[in-house]
Amino acid sequence: MRDQLIEKLEAGRIQRGYYASSPGDMHGGFKVVGPKSVALMIMSSGTGEMCEGWEHVSVSCTYRTPNWDEMCWVKRAFWRDDEVVMQLHPVETDYVNHHPYCLHLWRPLNATIPLPPAEFVGPKE
Repeated sequence: MRDQLIEKLEAGRIQRGYYASSPGDMHGGFKVVGPKSVALMIMSSGTGEMCEGWEHVSVSCTYRTPNWDEMCWVKRAFWRDDEVVMQLHPVETDYVNHHPYCLHLWRPLNATIPLPPAEFVGPKE
């Protein structure tokens, strides 16, 4: 995870209530307008002991699921370009759904995420 948040996230930090955090914290809730001019609600676990080995950020919109551009924007806002993060599809018996339009980004701190060869996705052009 980055060492500090971008200005847009700091400006949208929730500072009162259940999702509140202090300026400079990597964890907390953030309400910002994303790259598609749609309001995003973002929750970050931060890093360190409190995240129990997983960096995690959830992203939700009010009336639809976040799209690819929005998820990429959030990835870049929280993680460096050289860090790999992932979305997971667990077995259905482990599903947890507290919001119908929410997606999650994960990064394990004690493992390297394996990646398939880029050509399996398609040509890089």
